[in-house]
Amino acid sequence: MKKTVYTLLIFCSVVCLFASCANDSVKEQPLRVIFETDMGNDIDDALALDMLYKYADQNKVDLLAVSSNKNSHYSARYIALMNSFYGYSSLLVGEVKNGADSEGDAVNYTEIVCEYAVDSQKVFTEVERDFEESVRLYRKILSDQPDNSVVIISVGFSTNLAQLLESSADEFSDLTGRELVAKKVKLLSMMAGNFSRNPQKLEYNIMKDIPAAKKVFNEWPTPIVTSPFGVGNSILYPASSIENDFNWTEYHPLVIGYKNYLQMPYDRQTWDLTAVLYAVEPNENYFSLSESGVVTVNDEGYTLFEPESGGNHQFLKVDSIQQERVRSRFIDLITQIPKVFSNEKE
Repeated sequence: MKKTVYTLLIFCSVVCLFASCANDSVKEQPLRVIFETDMGNDIDDALALDMLYKYADQNKVDLLAVSSNKNSHYSARYIALMNSFYGYSSLLVGEVKNGADSEGDAVNYTEIVCEYAVDSQKVFTEVERDFEESVRLYRKILSDQPDNSVVIISVGFSTNLAQLLESSADEFSDLTGRELVAKKVKLLSMMAGNFSRNPQKLEYNIMKDIPAAKKVFNEWPTPIVTSPFGVGNSILYPASSIENDFNWTEYHPLVIGYKNYLQMPYDRQTWDLTAVLYAVEPNENYFSLSESGVVTVNDEGYTLFEPESGGNHQFLKVDSIQQERVRSRFIDLITQIPKVFSNEKE
């Protein structure tokens, strides 16, 4: 009898051990992410992309593609350059078709970095390539993913997302764009909108392509969590970090871009970074969530939120304690040496 009990205990222990290992394996599955960005209009896009590389280095994210919604060839070129620098040269890059014109809205640091030269020699080696049209790239990638598995992080205009919803069946999938999104995407994490009052202000990502933003908030079939203007506006990335924390390399495409975007030293708002942080670490209490409701965009580009039971939209909120935690997390991630360089130093 004792032998039987002993054997049973051993069996149960082994079963529990395997169950524990299985659970750990499930927990460690990286989040499947597509990053949608107007890279080149503000430096926070580059900071946000840096975060995703660091998450990928830690196996927390499987970065499937990066899609540019800025109508500028330098936007996609800079993304490809960053991919190569961080050790992700095979990462797919999409380029908007018929995008909104934003070329003259800010200093285009993407062009500055791509053309950056010392003694007439370009510092960063670019692989000349044609970039796939974003909606085609979305359809190709989404069709290959498990159902309800992809998080899209959108930190620019809604142009590509609206065009994706309008897309028809093709060689990749018999589903319409809306059907494909409903089947494959589990969350859209956006930096968009402004729900403040006294007075409410227009938000850039919405304003540049109002029809696309209206379509996405009206028709997107999965949950949307948006980080509105006030959240990232209240959390600044410090210039002191840019000046002091990247001395491990002589030329860094993020640092060069940051230093050429505005006159140094300046601390920059972290609008786009907040959408990335929430998407990848939603359970760490970095933010609070609004009640469920519905976001609408009016013809002038103002965003309105109406609470509604069962609504598919929420927005992020942050208090002073969370602001400091988020800021510290940003600095911690962005100042990490990329894995490709860490391995070289070992």
